[in-house]
Amino acid sequence: MDRMKKQAERNRDAAKVLRSRGKDEAAARAEARADDLESGRVTDVTDTVIGLYRWAQGR
Repeated sequence: MDRMKKQAERNRDAAKVLRSRGKDEAAARAEARADDLESGRVTDVTDTVIGLYRWAQGR
């Protein structure tokens, strides 16, 4: 869950930069993505993917 919160924070920072450059639509998409990450609607599968990759590599 920490990964999701960190990524949501990065998305909000990116939205601020985008908004300062006049790209309001892109900023809104970044903020919506941050909301999704914080809400729990997005599943963190990083550990599963890493495990599958290691299994496929024979480790």
